[in-house]
Amino acid sequence: MNEVKNLLSPPLDALDEEMFERLVERPGIRIERIVSYGHASPEGFYYDQEEHEWIALLSGEARLGFEDGEVIALRPGDSYEIPAGRRHRVEWTKPGEMTIWLAVFYPDGG
Repeated sequence: MNEVKNLLSPPLDALDEEMFERLVERPGIRIERIVSYGHASPEGFYYDQEEHEWIALLSGEARLGFEDGEVIALRPGDSYEIPAGRRHRVEWTKPGEMTIWLAVFYPDGG
C-alpha cells in the first residue's frame, strides 16, 4: 500500500551504523534512502557493484572516495552517477548531523 514518506525525517532509533531503507524495488531498478550520522566505510573497504548508482545528497555533507584516488565532496542538492564496477567508498560524513542520501540502482541499458 502506498503511503506518504518524508525523506528528510530522522530515523526512529539511534544509528550505530548507516541505515539503508529500500523505498522502491521493481525489475531493473532499486531506490534506497541512506542515512549516515558521521559514518564512513571501514578502512580499505570499497563497494564494487554490478549496477550503476545515481546518488543525490538531500542533507548533510559527505565525501566519496574512489579506488583510483579521486575524492568528491557532496553538499545538499548535489548528485553524482557512479558507473557499475567503479569501486568507491564513503570517506566521510559530517559528524553530529544527519547526512541523507537518495540512491537509485539500475542496470546497463544495453
